[in-house]
Amino acid sequence: MPLDRRHFLHTGAAAVVALIGNDLTQATPARNEVRAGPHDGLPGFRAVPATLHDGITVPDGYEAKVLYPWGTPTGIAGAMPEGPPGAGQSAADQAVQAGMHHDGMHFFPLDAAGTRGLLVMNHEYTDDRLLHGQENQGEPAERVRKTLHAMGVSVIEVRRTATGWTQVLPSRYARRIHGDTPIRIAGPAAGTAAMRTTANPSGDTVLGTFANCAMGVTPWGTYLTCEENFHGYFGGPTAAAAQATPAQRRYRTVPGAQWNSHWRHNERFDLTRHPNEPHRFGWVVEIDPFDPDSVPVKRTALGRKAQESATCTLTRDGRVAVYMGDDAAFEYVYKFVSTDRVKPGTDAAARAANRHLLDDGTLYVARYDAGGRGAWIALTHGRAGLDAAAGFEDAAAVLIHARLAADVVGATAMDRPEWIAVHPQNGEVYLALSNNNQRGAPGQPPADAANPRALNLYGGILRWREDGGDAASTGFAWDHFVLAGDTALPASGARYPHADADLFGSPDGLHFDSAGLLWIQTDMSGPTIGKPPFAALGNNQLLCANPATGQIKRFLVGPTGCEVTGCVLTPDRRALFVNIQHPGERRDDRTGLPSSTWPDGGPPGRTPPRSATVVVRRTDGGIVGT
Repeated sequence: MPLDRRHFLHTGAAAVVALIGNDLTQATPARNEVRAGPHDGLPGFRAVPATLHDGITVPDGYEAKVLYPWGTPTGIAGAMPEGPPGAGQSAADQAVQAGMHHDGMHFFPLDAAGTRGLLVMNHEYTDDRLLHGQENQGEPAERVRKTLHAMGVSVIEVRRTATGWTQVLPSRYARRIHGDTPIRIAGPAAGTAAMRTTANPSGDTVLGTFANCAMGVTPWGTYLTCEENFHGYFGGPTAAAAQATPAQRRYRTVPGAQWNSHWRHNERFDLTRHPNEPHRFGWVVEIDPFDPDSVPVKRTALGRKAQESATCTLTRDGRVAVYMGDDAAFEYVYKFVSTDRVKPGTDAAARAANRHLLDDGTLYVARYDAGGRGAWIALTHGRAGLDAAAGFEDAAAVLIHARLAADVVGATAMDRPEWIAVHPQNGEVYLALSNNNQRGAPGQPPADAANPRALNLYGGILRWREDGGDAASTGFAWDHFVLAGDTALPASGARYPHADADLFGSPDGLHFDSAGLLWIQTDMSGPTIGKPPFAALGNNQLLCANPATGQIKRFLVGPTGCEVTGCVLTPDRRALFVNIQHPGERRDDRTGLPSSTWPDGGPPGRTPPRSATVVVRRTDGGIVGT
């Protein structure tokens, strides 16, 4: 079987049964904590307990409804194949259906009341045993096409009815963007030698986007999808690994290290034949959800990495700032600030007027210093050692190899930077750090002020305030909002901002609603769930935090083996959409079958688990979280 993508993200975590003690005295002092604010009584629901139940658990007075599971028609007129997903469906069918493993998501209103809207969501990766069947049915080249079609992005239309939210079928907005969709390349790296291939000698177009994880939304109303673990899809014969360049090793695009055999059946994935093709992935991709005929664009000015999050905010003078993480152990946190100001509005004219903003600006990387201060270091060619002598012949090379550039300027290596969220009232920036079980291991970086725990199994949430409250600033003050984990284990080093906070591990997704409540989504790996030292945490969950008071309550627990991700609320906060990714990821040690049959139920082995979008609302129609 192909190597599992998540094995690379969580190597060794399942085998750990004891924690290393930590000295947390380096953490930022309490003077940086927020102590007062509005909504002191929120969140107002009764928290649900941690559980290993194979289903959705929500508070009393709430209901959860499955809306858009894998294999559901996207709603493209004349192209809505029915039937269960998986081995029986063709690659062409999968191209117009919900993809696998739903992740980042946003709701774009279509009317002033917010009763109609577009849900735009990512499909991160595939489970090939579910997609093609245990016997890998179909011709190899067709399996590659089907895998590519099961990733990418869905655009669906939804509306509120008297009985709840439902998908609109068909819809003129419905669209699937996937691993074979033509996409334009823009920005400083477009057209440069490193972006050119045999299939695209001009280096300005590419087939597809895949490995789509977190996301962002621009002030002008477009969707930003992030290409994260693209490296696992490129490969070649193991013998060719000896010729891999330092840059290939840094980005893990090394022959023999691939997760599947795509390179054998589609030559663009063969590193020995097309070494530039991976340079065309790992970008933030901009999509206009309101125009199904528009061409998505890869924005190279934002840098190439395992993109996690592209969270936008405005600077004091009206430019756009984009916060990004690089989701791998010891990688970095980045910020892009545009050169030009944003033209106000989100209509078609505003989207057209701002279409160039993400192609021209400055990319920064973060350094978190002891004592609670930090700095943004510009990744500018010709400055801070980023020159030809260091291997960066031009500005494009800095962006294509942003990780190497960040190494040179002395950025802080973090514990897997995940989603980033900006508080809508005070502009504070919150960063999820998922975990890092390599921190402090022999030959690896030790604990530091921003990453204070060796063998960091649980992760945490770090936050900062830009100097002057301006996202364009190059200095900031930071602290830890949460050091996650089980406080009953003294050696865990867990620390929460409130004595009654509910416990969790491996924070991943973050989303602020308009009231300033922070919704936290978790991603503990399947093999660790329910086992020491994670036993008390139950399945992955969605929590609601009030940063002003430090209260954190568990709102939703997902089914067995899933990740909870992609949370977003409607503007009136009366509906919450959330994605349940890879239920049943942990397979039974004896039978090899998935550990879940959610959402359809039925006997294991006959009913495949399906990732799905779920809508949660209060049964009395009230505001979610109150």
